[in-house]
Amino acid sequence: MLGKKTISFVDFDDQQYMLVSDEFNEGIESGTPWQNGPVPLEFAITGLGPIHIRIAQFDYFKEVLEKVMLMREIAQEGSLHLFEVGEGGNGAQVIVEHNTTLPAGRQGFGTVHHAAFRVEDTKVLYEWIDHMQAAGFGTSGYVDRFFFESLYARVAPGILFEWATDGPGFMGDEPYETVGEILSLPPFLEGKREQIEASVRPINTVRSTLNIQKEYL
Repeated sequence: MLGKKTISFVDFDDQQYMLVSDEFNEGIESGTPWQNGPVPLEFAITGLGPIHIRIAQFDYFKEVLEKVMLMREIAQEGSLHLFEVGEGGNGAQVIVEHNTTLPAGRQGFGTVHHAAFRVEDTKVLYEWIDHMQAAGFGTSGYVDRFFFESLYARVAPGILFEWATDGPGFMGDEPYETVGEILSLPPFLEGKREQIEASVRPINTVRSTLNIQKEYL
């Protein structure tokens, strides 16, 4: 698909996923895979992208991506259009499917709430706030998430985009060695910890002491 090797599958909520090969990927480097799992590192997941969006009003959305989001269309295959931004590559691409047959999406289990794009820091985030407002979009304005800072804007019916800063990051309040073992909350929610923990689905977070071996077929 669009020159990429892919494997598509669905989960128990019928949410659609796709694994995309980085074999011929060029552009922004992907991330670092989880080191201690059973998947060999050369086959491990290294990031998210491209995003796949289905939309009926393709001409409008193309204009938003190119004139507002500053993306460029680099490939087309039937109803699929590939856009990218910045350095490009899988992590900086959006696949837009022109689809006029499916009904409008509805929020619920198994659906994607929004897609997020990285920005470097607070200064760049405020530049995007001004840019989106000047383009006529209603936005959330500046949002402080403690672990990062955000801007939200609905760029088309049913499509919500977020711009999120790279920092401060998720490990500012706990060391890497124990990250994920407890529910980490920003300071403004600590007073509601008991209430929040009571509503969260129980997850076994005890760190395994097993020596995980990489599994090759």
